[in-house]
Amino acid sequence: MHPFGTLLLLFIVVPLAEIYLLIQAGGAIGALNTVALVVLTAVVGAWLLRLQGLATLRRVQQSLERGELPETALVEGVLLLFAGALLLTPGFITDAVGFVLLVPTARVALAHAVLTRGVLHRADHGRPPDDPPSAGGRIIDGQARRESDDR
Repeated sequence: MHPFGTLLLLFIVVPLAEIYLLIQAGGAIGALNTVALVVLTAVVGAWLLRLQGLATLRRVQQSLERGELPETALVEGVLLLFAGALLLTPGFITDAVGFVLLVPTARVALAHAVLTRGVLHRADHGRPPDDPPSAGGRIIDGQARRESDDR
């Protein structure tokens, strides 16, 4: 399926499912309790998001201090932003997905999956600066001299 079609389907199916679940919950526990539950999940989610965001920011800073590219932590940061948006969206499905993204092991696994699928590419192709190119790369051996030295 085309990515646009998938997004369109999500923008239609998810809100309808959320409305259905909210109506069912309202019928089971009452409208006021349902609203209170939605607000409670948003507040708890925002608090957990803050904690996880600060921990991720610390990991980014530590990686940068060691001279490493914090690619996993940066992808985790994007996932946390997505989790925050989902948690602030009223509904139980979006809250469930948002809370799953707040679980560090699930978020790290998803970040690794994003990185290994090649969704994001590093400019140096993953090699440290002092690492020689792979066997498949082109190495040109030669000499260089300044033109000003020849005169």
